[in-house]
Amino acid sequence: MNYNEVVNIGDTYLRPLISELYGLEGYDIRLIPPHEGGRNVVYTCEKEGSLSKILRIAFLPDRSRNDFLGEVEYVRYLFDHGGSVSNVISSRKGNLLEEITHNNHTFFICLFEKAKGNMLVENHYRYREGAPITEYYYNCGKVLGKLHQISKGYTPVHRRFHFFDRFNAEYIDKLIPDSLSMLKEKLTELLTTLEGLDRNQETFGMIHFDYNDGNYSIDYDTGQITVYDFDNSCFGWYMFDLASIWGNGMGWIQFEPDAGKRRKFMDDYFETVLAGYRSETKIEESMLDMLPLFIKVTLMENIVDTFEVMQNHGEEPKCDEELSYLIKCLEDDIPYKGFFHEIYSSEEPFEYEERKI
Repeated sequence: MNYNEVVNIGDTYLRPLISELYGLEGYDIRLIPPHEGGRNVVYTCEKEGSLSKILRIAFLPDRSRNDFLGEVEYVRYLFDHGGSVSNVISSRKGNLLEEITHNNHTFFICLFEKAKGNMLVENHYRYREGAPITEYYYNCGKVLGKLHQISKGYTPVHRRFHFFDRFNAEYIDKLIPDSLSMLKEKLTELLTTLEGLDRNQETFGMIHFDYNDGNYSIDYDTGQITVYDFDNSCFGWYMFDLASIWGNGMGWIQFEPDAGKRRKFMDDYFETVLAGYRSETKIEESMLDMLPLFIKVTLMENIVDTFEVMQNHGEEPKCDEELSYLIKCLEDDIPYKGFFHEIYSSEEPFEYEERKI
Protein backbone atom coordinates (compact mmCIF):
# COMPACT_ATOMS: atom_id res chain seq x y z
CA MET A 1 0.00 0.00 0.00
CA ASN A 2 1.41 3.40 -0.99
CA TYR A 3 1.00 6.94 0.31
CA ASN A 4 -1.69 8.05 -2.17
CA GLU A 5 -3.78 4.95 -1.51
CA VAL A 6 -3.71 5.70 2.23
CA VAL A 7 -4.76 9.31 1.60
CA ASN A 8 -7.76 8.06 -0.42
CA ILE A 9 -8.70 5.52 2.26
CA GLY A 10 -8.26 8.24 4.87
CA ASP A 11 -10.67 10.55 3.07
CA THR A 12 -13.37 7.92 2.56
CA TYR A 13 -13.04 5.64 5.58
CA LEU A 14 -10.43 6.42 8.24
CA ARG A 15 -10.99 10.06 9.08
CA PRO A 16 -14.64 9.75 10.19
CA LEU A 17 -13.62 6.91 12.54
CA ILE A 18 -10.63 8.87 13.82
CA SER A 19 -12.74 11.97 14.42
CA GLU A 20 -15.04 9.89 16.60
CA LEU A 21 -12.13 8.23 18.44
CA TYR A 22 -10.47 11.55 19.31
CA GLY A 23 -13.34 14.01 19.39
CA LEU A 24 -12.26 15.89 16.28
CA GLU A 25 -15.77 16.76 15.12
CA GLY A 26 -15.82 20.31 13.79
CA TYR A 27 -12.04 20.45 13.21
CA ASP A 28 -10.61 21.54 9.87
CA ILE A 29 -8.38 18.57 9.02
CA ARG A 30 -5.82 19.23 6.30
CA LEU A 31 -3.13 17.04 4.78
CA ILE A 32 0.49 18.11 5.32
CA PRO A 33 2.51 17.48 2.12
CA PRO A 34 4.95 14.60 2.67
CA HIS A 35 8.73 14.98 2.65
CA GLU A 36 10.97 12.59 0.74
CA GLY A 37 11.35 9.36 2.68
CA GLY A 38 8.31 10.10 4.85
CA ARG A 39 6.67 7.04 6.35
CA ASN A 40 3.36 8.46 7.55
CA VAL A 41 0.30 10.38 6.40
CA VAL A 42 0.06 13.52 8.56
CA TYR A 43 -2.68 16.13 9.00
CA THR A 44 -3.15 19.40 10.87
CA CYS A 45 -6.36 19.64 12.90
CA GLU A 46 -7.53 23.21 13.53
CA LYS A 47 -10.63 24.54 15.30
CA GLU A 48 -11.26 28.07 16.51
CA GLY A 49 -10.93 28.28 20.27
CA SER A 50 -9.37 24.81 20.57
CA LEU A 51 -5.84 23.46 20.80
CA SER A 52 -4.34 22.72 17.37
CA LYS A 53 -3.36 19.10 16.85
CA ILE A 54 -1.31 16.90 14.54
CA LEU A 55 -2.81 13.60 13.36
CA ARG A 56 -0.49 10.83 12.20
CA ILE A 57 -1.53 7.70 10.32
CA ALA A 58 1.22 5.09 9.99
CA PHE A 59 0.69 2.48 7.29
CA LEU A 60 4.01 0.84 6.43
CA PRO A 61 4.57 -2.69 7.81
CA ASP A 62 8.09 -1.90 9.09
CA ARG A 63 6.95 -1.11 12.64
CA SER A 64 4.92 -3.12 15.11
CA ARG A 65 2.28 -2.11 17.63
CA ASN A 66 4.92 -2.35 20.36
CA ASP A 67 7.23 -0.04 18.39
CA PHE A 68 4.56 2.64 18.33
CA LEU A 69 3.63 2.11 21.96
CA GLY A 70 7.30 2.46 22.90
CA GLU A 71 7.44 5.78 21.05
CA VAL A 72 4.27 7.40 22.42
CA GLU A 73 4.90 6.17 25.98
CA TYR A 74 8.35 7.75 25.83
CA VAL A 75 6.93 11.04 24.52
CA ARG A 76 4.33 11.10 27.31
CA TYR A 77 7.06 10.36 29.89
CA LEU A 78 9.21 13.22 28.58
CA PHE A 79 6.26 15.61 28.69
CA ASP A 80 5.20 14.55 32.18
CA HIS A 81 8.75 15.13 33.45
CA GLY A 82 9.17 18.62 32.00
CA GLY A 83 10.57 17.86 28.55
CA SER A 84 9.75 20.44 25.87
CA VAL A 85 7.96 18.05 23.52
CA SER A 86 4.63 17.92 21.70
CA ASN A 87 2.54 15.79 24.03
CA VAL A 88 0.68 12.76 22.71
CA ILE A 89 -3.10 13.03 23.19
CA SER A 90 -5.10 10.07 24.48
CA SER A 91 -8.17 8.92 22.56
CA ARG A 92 -11.65 8.95 24.09
CA LYS A 93 -10.92 5.36 25.07
CA GLY A 94 -7.89 6.53 27.05
CA ASN A 95 -5.34 5.04 24.64
CA LEU A 96 -2.13 6.70 23.45
CA LEU A 97 -2.28 4.55 20.31
CA GLU A 98 -5.28 3.42 18.28
CA GLU A 99 -5.35 0.95 15.43
CA ILE A 100 -7.89 0.52 12.67
CA THR A 101 -7.97 -2.46 10.31
CA HIS A 102 -9.41 -2.01 6.85
CA ASN A 103 -9.26 -4.63 4.08
CA ASN A 104 -6.80 -6.69 6.16
CA HIS A 105 -4.42 -3.73 6.52
CA THR A 106 -3.72 -2.21 9.93
CA PHE A 107 -3.29 1.53 10.37
CA PHE A 108 -1.77 2.93 13.58
CA ILE A 109 -3.18 6.26 14.69
CA CYS A 110 -1.60 8.86 17.00
CA LEU A 111 -2.66 12.41 17.85
CA PHE A 112 -0.26 15.06 19.17
CA GLU A 113 -0.49 18.62 20.39
CA LYS A 114 0.76 20.99 17.71
CA ALA A 115 3.97 22.68 18.83
CA LYS A 116 3.79 26.42 19.43
CA GLY A 117 5.60 28.53 16.88
CA ASN A 118 7.12 27.62 13.54
CA MET A 119 10.03 25.75 12.05
CA LEU A 120 13.07 27.77 11.01
CA VAL A 121 12.40 27.07 7.34
CA GLU A 122 8.91 28.54 7.72
CA ASN A 123 10.55 31.73 8.99
CA HIS A 124 13.07 31.72 6.11
CA TYR A 125 15.86 30.76 8.55
CA ARG A 126 15.59 34.06 10.37
CA TYR A 127 15.69 33.99 14.15
CA ARG A 128 13.48 36.13 16.37
CA GLU A 129 13.96 39.90 16.26
CA GLY A 130 16.04 41.50 18.97
CA ALA A 131 17.72 38.25 20.07
CA PRO A 132 21.18 37.01 19.04
CA ILE A 133 21.38 33.78 17.05
CA THR A 134 23.55 32.40 19.86
CA GLU A 135 20.38 32.22 21.98
CA TYR A 136 19.03 29.71 19.48
CA TYR A 137 22.23 27.64 19.57
CA TYR A 138 22.15 27.64 23.39
CA ASN A 139 18.46 26.63 23.48
CA CYS A 140 19.08 23.77 21.02
CA GLY A 141 21.57 22.33 23.48
CA LYS A 142 19.50 23.12 26.57
CA VAL A 143 16.31 21.45 25.31
CA LEU A 144 18.25 18.35 24.22
CA GLY A 145 20.12 18.24 27.53
CA LYS A 146 16.81 18.22 29.40
CA LEU A 147 15.48 15.36 27.27
CA HIS A 148 18.64 13.33 27.86
CA GLN A 149 18.54 14.03 31.60
CA ILE A 150 14.93 12.76 31.74
CA SER A 151 15.89 9.71 29.67
CA LYS A 152 18.50 8.75 32.25
CA GLY A 153 15.64 7.89 34.62
CA TYR A 154 13.37 6.28 32.04
CA THR A 155 12.33 2.62 32.28
CA PRO A 156 10.13 1.64 29.33
CA VAL A 157 6.96 -0.42 29.48
CA HIS A 158 7.08 -1.23 25.76
CA ARG A 159 10.73 -1.11 24.75
CA ARG A 160 11.89 0.69 21.63
CA PHE A 161 14.55 -0.87 19.44
CA HIS A 162 18.26 -0.77 20.18
CA PHE A 163 20.85 0.91 17.95
CA PHE A 164 22.38 -2.43 16.98
CA ASP A 165 18.98 -3.85 16.01
CA ARG A 166 19.13 -1.62 12.94
CA PHE A 167 22.84 -1.06 12.53
CA ASN A 168 24.68 -4.36 12.35
CA ALA A 169 27.06 -5.97 9.89
CA GLU A 170 24.54 -8.54 8.65
CA TYR A 171 21.89 -5.95 7.80
CA ILE A 172 24.35 -3.55 6.17
CA ASP A 173 25.80 -6.35 4.06
CA LYS A 174 22.30 -7.20 2.86
CA LEU A 175 21.19 -3.59 2.26
CA ILE A 176 24.22 -2.07 0.54
CA PRO A 177 25.24 -3.31 -2.93
CA ASP A 178 28.31 -5.55 -3.17
CA SER A 179 29.93 -3.08 -5.58
CA LEU A 180 30.44 -0.78 -2.58
CA SER A 181 32.75 -3.25 -0.85
CA MET A 182 35.05 -0.58 0.62
CA LEU A 183 32.06 1.19 2.17
CA LYS A 184 30.85 -2.08 3.70
CA GLU A 185 34.28 -2.69 5.16
CA LYS A 186 34.47 0.79 6.70
CA LEU A 187 30.98 0.52 8.16
CA THR A 188 31.80 -2.85 9.68
CA GLU A 189 34.93 -1.35 11.27
CA LEU A 190 32.84 1.52 12.63
CA LEU A 191 30.31 -0.88 14.14
CA THR A 192 33.09 -2.91 15.76
CA THR A 193 34.40 0.28 17.39
CA LEU A 194 30.92 1.16 18.66
CA GLU A 195 30.37 -2.31 20.10
CA GLY A 196 33.38 -1.71 22.34
CA LEU A 197 32.05 1.54 23.80
CA ASP A 198 30.64 1.88 27.31
CA ARG A 199 26.83 1.81 27.59
CA ASN A 200 26.16 3.01 31.11
CA GLN A 201 23.25 5.14 32.31
CA GLU A 202 25.14 8.40 31.77
CA THR A 203 26.15 7.67 28.18
CA PHE A 204 23.45 5.44 26.67
CA GLY A 205 19.66 5.60 26.76
CA MET A 206 16.60 6.65 24.78
CA ILE A 207 17.50 9.34 22.25
CA HIS A 208 15.59 11.27 19.60
CA PHE A 209 17.88 10.06 16.77
CA ASP A 210 16.67 12.74 14.35
CA TYR A 211 17.22 16.00 16.24
CA ASN A 212 17.23 18.77 13.64
CA ASP A 213 15.35 21.95 12.78
CA GLY A 214 12.79 20.00 10.75
CA ASN A 215 11.65 18.23 13.91
CA TYR A 216 11.07 21.11 16.28
CA SER A 217 9.28 24.45 16.29
CA ILE A 218 10.41 27.75 17.82
CA ASP A 219 8.17 30.13 19.71
CA TYR A 220 9.39 33.42 18.23
CA ASP A 221 8.11 35.37 21.24
CA THR A 222 10.25 33.51 23.78
CA GLY A 223 12.77 31.42 21.81
CA GLN A 224 11.41 28.20 23.36
CA ILE A 225 11.94 25.06 21.26
CA THR A 226 9.34 22.27 21.22
CA VAL A 227 10.48 18.91 19.86
CA TYR A 228 8.40 16.36 17.96
CA ASP A 229 8.67 13.44 15.53
CA PHE A 230 10.12 10.71 17.73
CA ASP A 231 9.47 8.20 14.94
CA ASN A 232 13.16 7.19 14.90
CA SER A 233 13.73 7.28 18.67
CA CYS A 234 15.74 4.34 19.97
CA PHE A 235 18.26 3.27 22.59
CA GLY A 236 21.61 4.73 21.66
CA TRP A 237 24.45 6.98 22.79
CA TYR A 238 23.53 10.51 23.82
CA MET A 239 26.54 11.64 21.78
CA PHE A 240 24.68 10.71 18.59
CA ASP A 241 22.12 13.47 19.17
CA LEU A 242 24.93 15.90 19.99
CA ALA A 243 26.75 14.96 16.78
CA SER A 244 23.49 15.66 14.94
CA ILE A 245 23.38 19.15 16.46
CA TRP A 246 26.99 19.68 15.37
CA GLY A 247 25.95 18.73 11.83
CA ASN A 248 23.00 21.11 11.94
CA GLY A 249 25.39 23.99 12.58
CA MET A 250 27.16 23.54 9.25
CA GLY A 251 24.17 25.00 7.44
CA TRP A 252 24.86 28.45 8.91
CA ILE A 253 28.37 28.67 7.43
CA GLN A 254 28.37 26.19 4.52
CA PHE A 255 28.90 28.86 1.82
CA GLU A 256 32.01 30.31 3.48
CA PRO A 257 35.00 29.51 1.19
CA ASP A 258 37.64 29.81 3.95
CA ALA A 259 38.01 26.49 5.81
CA GLY A 260 39.67 28.23 8.76
CA LYS A 261 36.65 30.50 9.20
CA ARG A 262 34.30 27.51 8.94
CA ARG A 263 36.25 25.73 11.66
CA LYS A 264 36.27 28.80 13.93
CA PHE A 265 32.52 29.20 13.51
CA MET A 266 31.85 25.52 14.27
CA ASP A 267 34.04 25.62 17.39
CA ASP A 268 32.19 28.67 18.73
CA TYR A 269 28.80 27.32 17.71
CA PHE A 270 29.29 23.96 19.41
CA GLU A 271 30.73 25.57 22.54
CA THR A 272 27.48 27.54 22.86
CA VAL A 273 25.39 24.40 22.24
CA LEU A 274 27.33 22.55 24.95
CA ALA A 275 26.84 25.40 27.42
CA GLY A 276 23.10 25.00 26.97
CA TYR A 277 23.33 21.21 27.14
CA ARG A 278 25.38 21.24 30.33
CA SER A 279 22.88 23.57 32.00
CA GLU A 280 20.53 20.55 32.11
CA THR A 281 22.72 17.45 32.28
CA LYS A 282 26.33 16.39 32.55
CA ILE A 283 28.57 14.80 29.97
CA GLU A 284 32.11 13.52 30.39
CA GLU A 285 34.97 14.99 28.38
CA SER A 286 35.87 11.45 27.33
CA MET A 287 32.54 11.27 25.47
CA LEU A 288 32.94 14.71 23.89
CA ASP A 289 36.34 13.57 22.61
CA MET A 290 34.39 11.05 20.54
CA LEU A 291 32.57 13.73 18.53
CA PRO A 292 34.44 12.88 15.28
CA LEU A 293 33.48 9.22 15.76
CA PHE A 294 29.81 10.02 16.23
CA ILE A 295 29.79 12.41 13.27
CA LYS A 296 30.85 9.32 11.30
CA VAL A 297 27.89 7.47 12.84
CA THR A 298 25.53 10.20 11.61
CA LEU A 299 26.96 9.67 8.11
CA MET A 300 26.33 5.93 8.43
CA GLU A 301 22.73 6.60 9.49
CA ASN A 302 22.25 8.92 6.53
CA ILE A 303 23.67 6.37 4.09
CA VAL A 304 21.61 3.49 5.50
CA ASP A 305 18.46 5.61 5.46
CA THR A 306 19.05 6.60 1.82
CA PHE A 307 19.40 2.99 0.71
CA GLU A 308 16.34 2.01 2.78
CA VAL A 309 14.23 4.68 1.07
CA MET A 310 15.33 3.44 -2.36
CA GLN A 311 14.51 -0.12 -1.33
CA ASN A 312 11.09 0.81 0.09
CA HIS A 313 10.23 2.64 -3.13
CA GLY A 314 11.34 -0.30 -5.25
CA GLU A 315 14.09 1.76 -6.89
CA GLU A 316 17.39 0.50 -8.22
CA PRO A 317 20.19 1.67 -5.90
CA LYS A 318 22.13 4.66 -7.21
CA CYS A 319 24.67 7.15 -5.87
CA ASP A 320 23.88 10.79 -6.57
CA GLU A 321 26.29 13.62 -5.70
CA GLU A 322 25.19 13.86 -2.06
CA LEU A 323 25.34 10.15 -1.32
CA SER A 324 28.68 9.88 -3.15
CA TYR A 325 30.05 12.62 -0.90
CA LEU A 326 29.07 10.77 2.28
CA ILE A 327 30.53 7.52 0.98
CA LYS A 328 33.80 9.23 0.00
CA CYS A 329 34.16 10.69 3.52
CA LEU A 330 33.74 7.27 5.11
CA GLU A 331 35.88 5.35 2.64
CA ASP A 332 38.77 7.82 2.93
CA ASP A 333 38.39 8.41 6.70
CA ILE A 334 37.82 12.14 6.17
CA PRO A 335 36.69 13.56 9.55
CA TYR A 336 33.97 16.12 10.33
CA LYS A 337 31.97 15.26 7.19
CA GLY A 338 34.83 16.73 5.16
CA PHE A 339 33.83 20.24 6.25
CA PHE A 340 37.43 21.38 6.78
CA HIS A 341 38.95 19.18 4.05
CA GLU A 342 39.88 19.93 0.44
CA ILE A 343 37.04 17.63 -0.69
CA TYR A 344 34.56 20.28 0.41
CA SER A 345 33.30 22.95 -2.01
CA SER A 346 31.46 25.99 -0.67
CA GLU A 347 29.94 26.43 -4.14
CA GLU A 348 28.50 22.91 -4.20
CA PRO A 349 28.27 21.93 -0.52
CA PHE A 350 28.44 18.24 0.36
CA GLU A 351 28.53 17.05 -3.24
CA TYR A 352 30.96 14.75 -4.99
CA GLU A 353 31.00 13.24 -8.44
CA GLU A 354 28.33 10.59 -8.97
CA ARG A 355 29.50 7.01 -8.93
CA LYS A 356 28.04 3.97 -10.57
CA ILE A 357 26.95 0.94 -8.58
